[in-house]
Amino acid sequence: MTTVANRLPREFRPSRVHTGFDVEKVRRDFPILAQRVRGKKLVYLDNAATSQKPQVVIDAISRYYEEGNANIHRGVHYLSEHATEEHEAARKTVQNFVNAAQAHEIIFVRGATEGINLVAQTYGRAHVNAGDEVLITAMEHHSNIVPWQILGEEKGARLRVAPINDRGELLLDEFEKLLNPRTRMVGVTHVSNALGTVNPISRIVQLAHGHNIPVLVDGAQAVPHTQVDVQALDVDFYVFSGHKVYAPTGIGVLYGKTALLEAMPPYQGGGDMISSVTFEKTSYNKLPYKFEAGTPHVAGAIGLGTAIEYLNGLGIANMAAFEHEVLEYATEAISAVPGIRLIGTAAQKAGVLSFVLEGIHPHDVGTILDQEGIAIRTGHHCAQPLMQRFGIPATARASFALYNTKEEADALVAGIQKVREVFA
Repeated sequence: MTTVANRLPREFRPSRVHTGFDVEKVRRDFPILAQRVRGKKLVYLDNAATSQKPQVVIDAISRYYEEGNANIHRGVHYLSEHATEEHEAARKTVQNFVNAAQAHEIIFVRGATEGINLVAQTYGRAHVNAGDEVLITAMEHHSNIVPWQILGEEKGARLRVAPINDRGELLLDEFEKLLNPRTRMVGVTHVSNALGTVNPISRIVQLAHGHNIPVLVDGAQAVPHTQVDVQALDVDFYVFSGHKVYAPTGIGVLYGKTALLEAMPPYQGGGDMISSVTFEKTSYNKLPYKFEAGTPHVAGAIGLGTAIEYLNGLGIANMAAFEHEVLEYATEAISAVPGIRLIGTAAQKAGVLSFVLEGIHPHDVGTILDQEGIAIRTGHHCAQPLMQRFGIPATARASFALYNTKEEADALVAGIQKVREVFA
């Protein structure tokens, strides 16, 4: 039988063996999962919106504020020096995690959204002019649509959209046809937040680079599920958010190739992004600090580094294998429910099950499931053009993480059956 796991691209195709991955032990690392909601055991299936945090991350953040709180880079006292070391150690941890060539290619931002806006307002402003084009796909999150629209309105440039098929897969032939001498940037999601579709990033990059077009990849939904190697993918820019990968909110990463980052102007002005300032002229700091104006989210960076170390300790391959096994099980179980229509049935898929239930609004589905202690997301998932593509206003979305189990998938299906009974 063809399975979800063995249909995935190589980077998303982990071994079926997950020896040593003890999901019950992992669940004990996440204190929030032990609570009850509305008198029921919490079943948290809203991980594409944000993931829960392991105790080691919570402890790392608390420890920083209790024992090491200080501003970084500018201080000569012990606390500042120690906080600086921890902050920069987190940058090195992220570098190794995504296999960036240099630590200075890792820019700390508030999240994937800010990372995309940074690129649009720096690289984009410098390279996109009237009549030029930016190419995205029909499955993009608003965060990879609106920044390019803002740029286009300012510059007189055009946003082009590569279509998808009814399964939610990018039509690569159509994508390739849209590449032309006016294309200045490609922006594409690695994994769709609304469909779970895994895009063939290596091929997309290869096609774009054949026209000397840089590629920005939104990896917010990919990094929690697989090991990302930015050098192997040969991406020019890659962004992700910490809060989706078991780290705090308000911290994220923009990876960029050194030559591109060095040529780009600063995104914001202020402290720490400068080398020297006079009223006549300002000289900018070296990478990565040129793009990190003001006091950074030190606790967030430390929390992100700790979350990545936690994942490394579990073993990314083991984690991914277990996740895919649960996703495959949940897909089969939910598909058997009468009246269910899955939105997003790509052959290459990860992490997400979006669906509509015949005759029942997704918000009603989510509300009734909440009464059963089951947390899912309902709505357009910041992907309104994608909803329009499928002719629906919204979906109910269950999204999975390393601590979710087959028993929770069963609870989801039982909850959906209860929804059907209520509306029978």
